[in-house]
Amino acid sequence: MKRTPTLAVWKFASCDGCQLSLLDCEAELLAVTERLTIANFVEASREVLKGPYDLSLVEGSITTAHDAERIHKIRRISKTLITIGACATAGGIQALRNFKDVKEFVSIVYSTPAYIETLSKSTPIANHVYVDFELHGCPINKNQLLEVVNAYLNGRKPNIPAYSVCVECKRRGIVCGLVAAGPPCLGPVTHAGCDALCPSYHRGCFGCYGPKETPNTGSLTSWWKQSGMKDDELLRLFRNFNAYADAFRKESESHEK
Repeated sequence: MKRTPTLAVWKFASCDGCQLSLLDCEAELLAVTERLTIANFVEASREVLKGPYDLSLVEGSITTAHDAERIHKIRRISKTLITIGACATAGGIQALRNFKDVKEFVSIVYSTPAYIETLSKSTPIANHVYVDFELHGCPINKNQLLEVVNAYLNGRKPNIPAYSVCVECKRRGIVCGLVAAGPPCLGPVTHAGCDALCPSYHRGCFGCYGPKETPNTGSLTSWWKQSGMKDDELLRLFRNFNAYADAFRKESESHEK
């Protein structure tokens, strides 16, 4: 009898939203469980089957020395490791600490700072171990997650679009906010996946899915500056859920005084 591949889901510093996206698959999840044995997923079940595991999904960023050690152990017992969400792929919203001295934050927030043990930066999983595939989003798109798992089961490359949110706007017939003098929008440089959720409500894209492939952030900010935007406004636009993604980080730093 052919052995069913095993799946493990791991959490690091995060809000659990991406794990919940897997549970939100609902009916589709039943079809997945027919092809995979969910061996380790504490968000959904207390039952844990001993590894090694064929497929590991990792949510969250590395923020402590213990996390840094633990991700290496997970990598060793995982045949394929896929990171899911902005925290795991770019450090998450908690990576805003990377631009300042984290000790200052600790002294302000905690009454006894000496009890807090943390790294100076929040970093993506790929900074520590080899990652087979990164799935972006805050949170991830459940249909994209199903596509990634399906691709793994069938030994092929995941069919995840590399184009920007602008394409999703065009497909939905949404009037471009940038052209129509609407709110600032990161859509031209942001990876698709949200089905243009915010623009559909006449709001600009906040960059939840991180930078698309080969984003021209400099061109976008040059256009905004010609429209009267200041450097501090541009800096804040790029310091959001994916602030430490390479393209967004470099662009925000270029506007830092």
